[in-house]
Amino acid sequence: MELEVYKINGEKADRKVVLNDSIFNVEPSDHAIYLDVKQHLANRRQGTASTLEKGDVTASTRKIKRQKGTGTARAGSAKSHIFRGGGTAFGPEPRDYNFKLNKKLKQLARKSALTYKARENQIIILEKFSLDEAKTKKYLEILQQFEMDGKKSLLIIPATDKNIYLASRNLKKAKVIIADNLNTYEVLHTNNLLIVEDSLEILENKLAKN
Repeated sequence: MELEVYKINGEKADRKVVLNDSIFNVEPSDHAIYLDVKQHLANRRQGTASTLEKGDVTASTRKIKRQKGTGTARAGSAKSHIFRGGGTAFGPEPRDYNFKLNKKLKQLARKSALTYKARENQIIILEKFSLDEAKTKKYLEILQQFEMDGKKSLLIIPATDKNIYLASRNLKKAKVIIADNLNTYEVLHTNNLLIVEDSLEILENKLAKN
């Protein structure tokens, strides 16, 4: 697939790039996408929910009433979960939600997501650019040139650029990510991909050879 290369002012750069078919035109695997997104969201969970169980509650350990003759169930401690201030029965405990996935499966998931975006014409290639200052207004002007203001957008850049990152972070629906950190969730969770031309080589080195 060939795509035009654009300048940040919205004008064509009078050249085209050919997207690598081994990344942008594969047989998509919805199951691989599902597993990769599931892992991404699971790894973001803190897993810090916790409650005090019977052994964690501070209370008197004396027997609170006699064993028999009360007409009610026997009770041996005020720490029991049936009493006010007692421990919680079967409450949540801190846990780790992380799980591992095969490297090739994760690569297939990312290539599948990029393939879907390519087929839906939701990829725009940009010339390499930089911002002189970290102004949200300047980044918004770039999005407006491609009618993306107010829409979810993901800009893929070849390397960390502090000014671009700072200029975009106040826009709720705009996200910037370096090519090495690209993940399936971010690709799918956007309306359009803006890919800086130099990022294509990084994506090829990361995904095409495996």
